[in-house]
Amino acid sequence: MARVLDSVRRLLVGRPYDTERLNRRPLGRFTALPVFSANAWSSIAYAPDEILLTLALGGTAALSLGPEIGVAVVAVMLLIVMSYRVSVRAYPEGGDYAISRANLGPWAGVTVGAAMMLDLVFTVAVSVAAMARYLAAVWPTLEGAETAVASAGVVLLAMASIRGAGRGRRAPALLALALLILLFGMIATGLVQDALGTLAPAASAAVEPVPDPAFAEGLGPLAMAVLVLRAFSSGSALATGVEVPASNVATMARPRIRTARSVMLAMGLIAAASTLGVMYLADRTSVVFVLDPASLQAEGGGPVPADYVQNPVLAQLANAILGTGSLLSGALILLVVVLLVMAGHSAFKSFPELASRLAGDGYLPRQLLTRGDRLGYTNGVVLLTLAALALVWAFQAQTALLVQLYVIGVFLSFTVSQLGMVRHWSRKLAQTPGTRGRQAVRTRRLVNLVGFVVAALVALVVLVTRFGQGAWVALLAIAAMVFVMSRIRNHYDAVASELDLTPTEDARALPSRVHAVVLVMSVQRPTLRAVAYARASRPSSLEAVVVDLDKESTQGLLTAWDRLDLPVPVTVLASPFREMSEPLIRHLRAQRRTSPRDLVVVYIPEYVVAHGWQRLLHNRTTQRLKDRLHREPGVMVASVPWRLSGVRGVTHRLPESPRGQTETGPDQ
Repeated sequence: MARVLDSVRRLLVGRPYDTERLNRRPLGRFTALPVFSANAWSSIAYAPDEILLTLALGGTAALSLGPEIGVAVVAVMLLIVMSYRVSVRAYPEGGDYAISRANLGPWAGVTVGAAMMLDLVFTVAVSVAAMARYLAAVWPTLEGAETAVASAGVVLLAMASIRGAGRGRRAPALLALALLILLFGMIATGLVQDALGTLAPAASAAVEPVPDPAFAEGLGPLAMAVLVLRAFSSGSALATGVEVPASNVATMARPRIRTARSVMLAMGLIAAASTLGVMYLADRTSVVFVLDPASLQAEGGGPVPADYVQNPVLAQLANAILGTGSLLSGALILLVVVLLVMAGHSAFKSFPELASRLAGDGYLPRQLLTRGDRLGYTNGVVLLTLAALALVWAFQAQTALLVQLYVIGVFLSFTVSQLGMVRHWSRKLAQTPGTRGRQAVRTRRLVNLVGFVVAALVALVVLVTRFGQGAWVALLAIAAMVFVMSRIRNHYDAVASELDLTPTEDARALPSRVHAVVLVMSVQRPTLRAVAYARASRPSSLEAVVVDLDKESTQGLLTAWDRLDLPVPVTVLASPFREMSEPLIRHLRAQRRTSPRDLVVVYIPEYVVAHGWQRLLHNRTTQRLKDRLHREPGVMVASVPWRLSGVRGVTHRLPESPRGQTETGPDQ
């Protein structure tokens, strides 16, 4: 059975990697750019959708504000990129968590760590949800199966991460390059068509959204201002992922800081140009995108055609500019799917590493520090997989609903880390001599200060405009994670404090006396070996203990014990409720009550079966008993194993020994 399970594991996971494989060649600019920009670039697949579906609440007229909101979102994203380009000078090995912890204290670091972990979970959920929508745009038969497709995507990404797949460096770069060529080729073609007057309308141009009464009438300009702010907060998802290069400087080629800064600048400019182009063309082609397609109406108020299918904004543009169902259109959409997969895979790499860092600082279970066979943090991958699947199913893979909870955590971590950088440069300024050096520090502090103000304002806008749509859930989740992580840290601190050597207490002090207790559940060879080992240790006292679970069985056991004529007294403990551990615990406590400095060693005989499947045939009584005894102060447990090497069916004859020996033996 063990060999079969190991074969299945090797088939799914692959052969183990040696530790030397961790020392990989650093990434150059060409390779690092697509690898670490996938999260930021993938936002172009859903950020325009979020802007337009929010503006659609105000009707067709409000959709014309899309390009202006796109400019505002791009400006915020570029400001944050510039702030991180400054931050990476001071913390090339860090990231938001390290910056916040070093400059604002542990609580700020834990808060940012919780927000970043939540962001990475949402990155996976949003990426696979958007991926499912784009796949449905290519293969309409997948329409309505987005949740199943997204769930399959999460599982496949998890398996790829556990296997260590995606370690090839050229393939992501080439795929990202092909996407950029097609994307900017589509944008350039659309701009030329627009200039020549040949730009075709999008498929959704024939429908129009039904305005929400709260925005179309009643509040007037105030309602429109709220609508614009809500659209801006949704579009701010474009800024997600811009911090990834700053957290991976150590993997880049030398000079690392210069490489990282170049990657971040190129990443920001490409994301900005593509977003502006998409938003402009979406306006020129009259793209309509709503949360619920059932709320659409045909132009003039008629019903929407029965065969109408709402595709994502990029898919609508690709069909309108490159031709519906054309090879180039299909290739662009599939490359967007690849980019979303890369973004999800990047989160599967970042989340376990962040979790291991938090675990190393004592804020998460230390199991998250363990690397698996393929050198990945397997436990972190499993944790992320379960969390992402829960989100996908809870929100039915609807990107618009997931984004409502996504953005607040992103800008919370941005805000706190930028505030930490402002404090860092303020400290640096006091230690920097010379006019030129101090001016350079002031300039960097000003950049981070602007980044802090912008991130804080965006976080406030997101919180106010999206509080009722789910932002409060994200805040509650972050607060709960901070509480749990603080309790974990308190536990580890308490354990370390208790285990540390102190001047007043020496763990090497010997007990006054040692009392040996042999637990007798049957008179068989394992029991006699336990008695022999207990006698060989020469304890101060030795007794055999029988827990009376059944009168008839106990009497048969005592009769067999008397026939052996062993020089060990037997104590029978009453158990009217047929429970083994509690009578034994009471007996041991009574022994220690008379002399607290004495040590009691309980010898437990047990046998070890030859094959793993055979453990299913035994009730594991001794394991539960040992777990209970381990919690008793002054009590040690000595397991005396009897390894069964020939349990392959030596006979089918029923045993003739007393019932106490055949039914209540060790581990039966």
